[in-house]
Amino acid sequence: MERTIVVGVDGSARSGVAADWAAREALWRRLPLRVVHVTDVTELSGANLTESRAHLPETPTGRAMVELASQHPELTAEEIRIDGEPASELLALGASAELLVLGIRGAGGCAGLAVGSVARAVAERSERPVVLVPGGPACTGTGWRTDKVAVGVEARQPDDEALDFAFDRANHLDARLRVVHAWKMPEPDAALLPFAVPGGDRAALEDDEVQLLSDALRPWREKYPRVRVLEDVVLFGVGEALVRASGRADLLVAGRRGNRLGAALNRLVGHAGCPVAVVPA
Repeated sequence: MERTIVVGVDGSARSGVAADWAAREALWRRLPLRVVHVTDVTELSGANLTESRAHLPETPTGRAMVELASQHPELTAEEIRIDGEPASELLALGASAELLVLGIRGAGGCAGLAVGSVARAVAERSERPVVLVPGGPACTGTGWRTDKVAVGVEARQPDDEALDFAFDRANHLDARLRVVHAWKMPEPDAALLPFAVPGGDRAALEDDEVQLLSDALRPWREKYPRVRVLEDVVLFGVGEALVRASGRADLLVAGRRGNRLGAALNRLVGHAGCPVAVVPA
């Protein structure tokens, strides 16, 4: 089975940013890129669908292919245009891909909607890693950020697939990996209210969290001994910690359990400062 990277485009500027990110990723991995546009047949009548096919050179994939050929002449890319339900068709095409790449929002989203419906559905249902790319300069790969790769970890229940993805990428880039573990203070006993937890107790609790993270990472340090790891234990909510980490990373990796993004991942992708790799457990 051929290894590929699949990117979905819809003609929007955001999907153009995603296509450029996917092209650079394909070149780095030395893989071909499939540039996919799905015409949503649920939104087109038969006459409109026939008319849309009459202008194939003006399709989103056609425009994307011209732009990618200009910007990345060494890229091997294939154009795919199909009819169907976008999320389902992208999931089918991406089922055997190394990565499935999408803009966080596309052309059809509402202005107040942080995550597009197609991007959300694909990120929640894909059995392969999905990279959601926000628009803007965060995705240009200029290299000014401190972290090439960062990963969010729940030290008490680490996501092995997400950690392997992040360590493997850091290893191939010969880059430091920032591992972010968020924790919160326990609710105080009624007898302590309204007083805060004593400073000594807080330090001891934080030491416990640091040790938990160190223990969780030990197998991965052994598997990837060349990777330099920065263990970052932060006193924030998980979503807030991931958003903050995305502001200084080129790529932030997060695990997904089940078929929902969950509160923390929802907050992350809605406010991401860099591309986010959602890796299913």
